[in-house]
Amino acid sequence: MPRSILDEAHIHPAIRERVADHEADIVREVQAAIAANEIVVVGMAQNPYPKKARRLLDAAGLAYKYLEYGSYLSAWRRRNALKMWTGWPTMPMVFVQGVLVGGADDLERLLQSGALGARR
Repeated sequence: MPRSILDEAHIHPAIRERVADHEADIVREVQAAIAANEIVVVGMAQNPYPKKARRLLDAAGLAYKYLEYGSYLSAWRRRNALKMWTGWPTMPMVFVQGVLVGGADDLERLLQSGALGARR
């Protein structure tokens, strides 16, 4: 089921560029990391779930790139641009081979299923 995204026709022409450029640098940074790494974890300080995702990957012997953006009290506007881009509402955001697989619990299920094997 595709997620609902506001149709371009329903965004006023006067704000389209502003919407498209909102915190675009953080999105480009994550896109570059996804293109250069098989596994990318995007997280934030103080949140236990990005740490859980990293522990799971370390335990499985999988190499990954970790990007951290602020904490609960900082950089939330920048993280919001990532949430709007992906449609994923929480941290971490885990990407495997360019595909968003979800958060730490989703990564754990993927590892348990054997779909993501140990490599280095």
